[in-house]
Amino acid sequence: MRAVDAIMECLKAEGVDVVFGYPGGANLPTYDAFVDAGIKHVLVRHEAGGGHAAEGYAKASGRVGVVFATSGPGATNIVTPLTDAMMDSVPLVAFTGQVRTELLGTDGFQEADTFGITMPIVKHSFVIQHPAEIPRVVHEAFHIARTGRPGPVLIDIPQDLSRAEIDYQPVEDVHLPGYQPTLDGNSKQIRLAAKALANSRRPVLYAGGGVINAEASEELRELARSGNFPVTCTLMGLGAYPAPDPQWVGMLGMHGTRAANYTMDEADLIVAIGARFDDRITGKLSEFAPRAKFIHIDIDPAEISKNVPAHIPIVGDAKRILARLVGEYRALEPDNARLTGWWERIDHWRSTHPLKYDDSADSEIKPQFLVESLYKATDNGECILSSDVGQHQMWAAQYFHFNKPRRWINSGGLGTMGFGLPAAIGAAIAVPEVPSVLLTGDGSFQMNIQELATARQFDVPVKCVIMNNGYLGMVRQWQELFWDRRYSNVDMGSFPDWVKLAEAYGATGIQLTDKGTLVEDLKAALATPGPVVVDVKVTREANVYPMIAPGAAAREMVG
Repeated sequence: MRAVDAIMECLKAEGVDVVFGYPGGANLPTYDAFVDAGIKHVLVRHEAGGGHAAEGYAKASGRVGVVFATSGPGATNIVTPLTDAMMDSVPLVAFTGQVRTELLGTDGFQEADTFGITMPIVKHSFVIQHPAEIPRVVHEAFHIARTGRPGPVLIDIPQDLSRAEIDYQPVEDVHLPGYQPTLDGNSKQIRLAAKALANSRRPVLYAGGGVINAEASEELRELARSGNFPVTCTLMGLGAYPAPDPQWVGMLGMHGTRAANYTMDEADLIVAIGARFDDRITGKLSEFAPRAKFIHIDIDPAEISKNVPAHIPIVGDAKRILARLVGEYRALEPDNARLTGWWERIDHWRSTHPLKYDDSADSEIKPQFLVESLYKATDNGECILSSDVGQHQMWAAQYFHFNKPRRWINSGGLGTMGFGLPAAIGAAIAVPEVPSVLLTGDGSFQMNIQELATARQFDVPVKCVIMNNGYLGMVRQWQELFWDRRYSNVDMGSFPDWVKLAEAYGATGIQLTDKGTLVEDLKAALATPGPVVVDVKVTREANVYPMIAPGAAAREMVG
């Protein structure tokens, strides 16, 4: 059969039911194969939208997202989604077309060194050099993308090789001797970790997105319950531990709660699980958690001791390790009453420094109030909430209380504006039984606004709520706080007319301006069939607080 038909057989063998993409000259043979393949293809309006939609699909479902793009600009347009997926450990397989082999190196039409361009931003790359290797490569790509620390894998296929005839033989298993991720963790290290927990007086569990990737949320809850340990999560880890739980001390980091950051600062033992101690968490690294010893559990050995030296490193799968750690800890029969004084301090921080804002005395909608209202309108968070990047993202993390994993889809490490709309579309397609809601800003939304056409064409009922303050809000906040309020190119004006724009795309457009009816108005918007754009006018110059200033220690939060 043709190599492209073999690709379709491989996708079906991997359980792929939907892909995202955009055709072009170099991948025309592949798109011809889609005609008979029986695989749903979602035609996006920009390759970046396709990459982010595949990310949203993967984050919401836990399955590998798939995106197709042509050569040259098609391939370079997915550089941002690939980088985003690499930073946030998202399993993705990208198929890019390439010019014919005889044109390689000649600067042929739409030729680009896709392999070289993407090498630093993918987990692995394949360049097809013989058509017979395509089936094996496809299955290896999926295996690499989903195992170990998940990440994006690229397959670059010259057009003439993709249309060649091959003797297709199904690939029954994948064996990569040079790629054997450690899963179980070292038994001695796990026992040491249990003893350290049993001896600690001020412990805290610090969970990142790796807990969600490992499907280890229940094991995290068991560990927390077994020792009555406080739990904090990163931006990417929200939902790994239920926010309404009394042992939850909030998100930590630059815009985390004071209780979470003070808990980390005063802790004598920090158990990091699937988290990487990035700069938004630690603040000034030299002053981060000065009293603590560190247990670091991660599937990726490169992350352990990269930023913070681990006293007890454990490499492996969080789900397996946490289950064993719970057993080892309980076997020690520790006295959990030793944490009474620690909880008294934490409860004092929580009561003294709750998240708060000054609400308006009239009908003006504060951005925090919008998030709280959206939470109520979604039946206390019964939805998949996607966001873009900026102030609205941080307010969502603070005031939208995530109770389950894979219900919060956002761009963490790369901070990609324009991520939200296509990601919300991908999430809606992946998990159609759960409402898909996007909270976005008037700046971010316009970066991939064209994907409203995708939502309309494929009848994806995504509900887009715009926190409209007429500014590039987070940049404006930093200019106010750190650049003497010298606003430079952050005023977005009053463009476009969101209601008219939504209607032009065939969606429903709604504008809301009154906080008195906001919850009911949002409920009505969410109940409206098809894609909906809700323009919510909010206070123009509100700031996200509390905040750790750049270069400051976590204990020096302001606001």
